[in-house]
Amino acid sequence: MAEPVLYSFRRCPYAMRARMALSVSGARYEHREVVLRDKPEAMLEASPKGTVPVFVRENGEVLEESLDIMRWALGQNDPEGWLERQDEALLAANDGPFKHHLDRYKYSTRYDDVDPEEHGAKAVEHLRVLDDRLASSPYLCGDTRGFADIAVFPFVRQFVNADKAWFAAQGLTHVEAWLEGLTGSGLFEGIMAKHEPWSAD
Repeated sequence: MAEPVLYSFRRCPYAMRARMALSVSGARYEHREVVLRDKPEAMLEASPKGTVPVFVRENGEVLEESLDIMRWALGQNDPEGWLERQDEALLAANDGPFKHHLDRYKYSTRYDDVDPEEHGAKAVEHLRVLDDRLASSPYLCGDTRGFADIAVFPFVRQFVNADKAWFAAQGLTHVEAWLEGLTGSGLFEGIMAKHEPWSAD
């Protein structure tokens, strides 16, 4: 039987969280690295919206949302109990307002009449909520990493990497420690391995 297929892009935070869940679950699948300026026809046929990640199950079912891919993978096998540590309000805040400000902070030239400093400050307001939460536990939902951490941290990482010196001056020490632990994990290092771009040929 053919294995499921994941269309992915190494630096995409949505794809990162999907790959981490697939990895920790031990799911077998074919990784197809996508060049975003030259998306393969097979991916566009499966998901015309043309964004990664896209996961095509062995039965042909297509999962187009990274959180759905995470939940599918962990539904097969969840050795660390990630599904027990979700927080829907936190995920909505990350994927909604925080992502909105992140994009306009990091990629301000893509938008008309945008003040990146204003959006950076708004994003930090969100991160202060995380920092307060992490002051009482090492992870967002307790003492061990879980679904919420893995779903959120790739976006925080992207925000921090835009200007590390400026971020360091914000005093978000708990977020810094949390982020360092997750990005330094063997799991994250494993899913960031480089792949050659996939071609149908």
